Amino acid sequence: MTKTSNPEPQNILELQTVHSFYGHVEALRGVSLQVKAGEIVSLIGANGAGKTTLLMTICGKPKPQQGDVLFLNQSIVSLPTHHIMRLGIAHCPEGRHIFPKMTVMENLQMGGANIPKDFFEKDLQKIFALFPILYNRRSQRGGTLSGGEQQMLAIARAIMSRPKLLLLDEPSLGLAPIIVQKIFEIIRQLNQEFKMTILLVEQNAYHALKLAHRGYVLANGQIVIQGTGQELLNNPDINKAYLGG
Repeated sequence: MTKTSNPEPQNILELQTVHSFYGHVEALRGVSLQVKAGEIVSLIGANGAGKTTLLMTICGKPKPQQGDVLFLNQSIVSLPTHHIMRLGIAHCPEGRHIFPKMTVMENLQMGGANIPKDFFEKDLQKIFALFPILYNRRSQRGGTLSGGEQQMLAIARAIMSRPKLLLLDEPSLGLAPIIVQKIFEIIRQLNQEFKMTILLVEQNAYHALKLAHRGYVLANGQIVIQGTGQELLNNPDINKAYLGG
């Protein structure tokens, strides 16, 4: 009797030598990366390195002028953004961008607008178990929440769409250290308990790499180093440049 090995996890996302431009400025210069099912992949780099551009390119704005973006082995570069999202990608952008005049519940309803109604209540209970503060604030307008609560709402709204891939852009930006720890613990729970695949862009390199299965370092629009999260944490060049030496 032959022993079968566990199959390699499939690629959820693959960027193949992607070049993206803002006007005449080349923001991504031949970027290639992969995110496999069940992974947290962290992307770190300095301001202006191209991290947000990379997430926006996945979402179709801007579209790459060279290279390809594959989602579940299907090229998505020719699709409009709303079609890309409906394939199973959720994007939680930098700066939260909740609907400030809507209540917490209405924000969550917007997140779940395209999923079958049978799932909504079940998913809502999971959200409130993960974010108890949102249950307490469910009738409150989003714009009256604290910064940390707004970030939790932004993440919750994104995962209400039942994504196959969650894109998180700087989820800890501008938050107090105790809230940052809570946000990263939530990201860990999403991956371990909800089996969610996550591409995380984050300037807090230590937390991002500690959480990650794998990581990439982006500099001047190019991937310059890649490896497991632990390998990057142990890399003296990464330590000096991004972890305070």
